[in-house]
Amino acid sequence: MYLEMMLLTDGRFQVEGKYTSAQAGLEHLARSKVDVVFLDMDMPEMNGLEAGEQIQQLNSDIRIVYITAYSEYAIEAFEIHALDYVLKPIDPDRLAKTLNYIERSIPVREVNSFGNWRVRCFGHLSFDDGAGNDRQLKWKTAKAQELFAYLLHHRERWIAKEILLETLWPDYPKDKALTYLHTTVSQIRKLVKEWQGQISVEYALDSYRLVLDGILYDVSEFERATDREPAITGQNRLFYENILALYRGDYLEEYDYPWTETLKSNLLERYLNFVLRVAAYEIEHGFERKALERLHFAEKKAPYSEEICRLLLTTYARQGEYASLNRHYEAFVKLLHADLGIEPSQETIRIYNQCKKMTSP
Repeated sequence: MYLEMMLLTDGRFQVEGKYTSAQAGLEHLARSKVDVVFLDMDMPEMNGLEAGEQIQQLNSDIRIVYITAYSEYAIEAFEIHALDYVLKPIDPDRLAKTLNYIERSIPVREVNSFGNWRVRCFGHLSFDDGAGNDRQLKWKTAKAQELFAYLLHHRERWIAKEILLETLWPDYPKDKALTYLHTTVSQIRKLVKEWQGQISVEYALDSYRLVLDGILYDVSEFERATDREPAITGQNRLFYENILALYRGDYLEEYDYPWTETLKSNLLERYLNFVLRVAAYEIEHGFERKALERLHFAEKKAPYSEEICRLLLTTYARQGEYASLNRHYEAFVKLLHADLGIEPSQETIRIYNQCKKMTSP
């Protein structure tokens, strides 16, 4: 979505959700704290004006910005206290003014002093202060770190106490495991107290959840950006480079948490698909060195990937690096032989022969 990409590129605001159904959006607002809603005038179920009225009834502090192709609704929109009214197609300069309005409209008491902070789970669990500096929390026990990571893994969903006991303390009697759970939750709450409620562990109906209020989460950012597959262009290339830079390693790869495996595999697959698309653009548009760095990092994650191998061969050929081309192909053939007992596909052989012709001295 073009609007979401511009918001993420601007960097001042965190996208909490996006919906094509007004009802689904209203349900999200009923259970989550949100400062601003960008609302289309033309939606199924109800129009934007009706949705705006319901949003105001839910929480009159929510700022509404209408994004629409119809200028004739502007007066009615401002009658329900819309903050702004932006016509499609969205002009980046016009949107920048809107974002400035939003920033100025948020009272000082609401400004998030940790707004640039990010919880990182790619590679290892850490906290980024917004200036690129990683901070490791001093967990009192390994279980405190795992419980925090497990609750974070479930993205603010309530997790029943019984599931936590079975997952983290499966070999202990229930009464002892329950004591450990209460102690561990207390340790986490003390550790995150400095975030002034912006990171909190909540309890209700025999269930727990971890809430991040205005603090970024690298996995969510990465997933939102890779949910869609727009063409890579000169205008959005930097945005996608920043998204790929979030992937500093596999999801929680430094810890032996069995419950991470499904999401870890999913995120790696997303990353590899995304790398191939960005690298293909870079090769085509003269950024071969960047593509090589990106592909070599990806190759460590997927050493048997023929798609990565083919792009590396193409990059070497474009740069006229005959020796590197042959060395890489021979090493790849040897690896497939030794580890999998197979030959490269006919497509990979064809690309190699084609690249050899391009670089033959």
